[in-house]
Amino acid sequence: MSIDLKGRSFLTLMDFSTEEIRYLLDLSHKLKSKKKAGIHGDLLKGKNIVLLFDKTSTRTRCSFEVAAYDEGACVTYLDKSGSQFGKKESVEDSAKVLGRFYDGIEYRGYEQSLVEDLAKYSGVPVWNGLTDVDHPTQILADMLTMEEHCSKPLNECKVVFCGDIRNNMAYAWMYGCAKMGTDFTAFGPDELEVDAEVLAAAKRVAEKTGAKIEISSDSACVKGADVIYTDVWASMGEEDQIPDKVRLLTPFKVTMELIEKTENPDVLFMHCLPAFHDFETKMASEWKAKGFDIREVTDDVFRSKHSVVFDEAENRMHTIKAVIVATMADRIE
Repeated sequence: MSIDLKGRSFLTLMDFSTEEIRYLLDLSHKLKSKKKAGIHGDLLKGKNIVLLFDKTSTRTRCSFEVAAYDEGACVTYLDKSGSQFGKKESVEDSAKVLGRFYDGIEYRGYEQSLVEDLAKYSGVPVWNGLTDVDHPTQILADMLTMEEHCSKPLNECKVVFCGDIRNNMAYAWMYGCAKMGTDFTAFGPDELEVDAEVLAAAKRVAEKTGAKIEISSDSACVKGADVIYTDVWASMGEEDQIPDKVRLLTPFKVTMELIEKTENPDVLFMHCLPAFHDFETKMASEWKAKGFDIREVTDDVFRSKHSVVFDEAENRMHTIKAVIVATMADRIE
């Protein structure tokens, strides 16, 4: 079956079929090999994209910029201080203007409805760089990394997300696993209830692909995991919640003891980064001085043979490149 994604927006993996996601992963592998061979492409020559950032990021910005430059596109970066987007000009009006200047728009910020409105009104492909409830480009990078390090296909793997099971990464993983037939367990406290609509949507898809979607507060759930995944306990703008989050989530910290409970010597540790794994950051050291250990993973796990976090970080660029090329390029080699 021929796959043609040109003109499509990339807002959530739930908008894409299993076959379309497979196509994006295959294209990611191909474009990564192309870059490793030192081949500078021109698939995006003459194209212009704009990056809208309401939330700052290292990996997302660098990934989009390098991905675009590698294939000949030009990039404009706008943060909250650099435009009137959403302040003196509505999202709808901004989208209509930017859609006349640019061939594609990336948005990283808060409400999912905002990135959906950009896609609705701009008339060009829009890519979700992160919202409060989803992070689809990260999941593509994570799955690419799994395929590079796991001997099994995605539909035979098990992913366990540990910690704040209500955050955007937990939901994004739930969607991605459901689509690709990968078993998924959200391992976190009973006090945190996963959004019922998110869970129901993922389970409906999982029924068709054979994936198991489960929620557990019992550490025994990690047995047989191929991937142990976690994220920071407090997202940007949630610093006031840190004391409560530390008390609630410390039992779900990724430790070497938890890794051993998987009974899988080849289990991968994954993290979208940045991670609190030691006290070398200003934020971690300041909270330690206040009596709070905000590390979601211990340093021995982060630096262990199980950790593939920097491969993931690099793969953000390769998978984002695949998304841009697939949705915007006039031709694909």
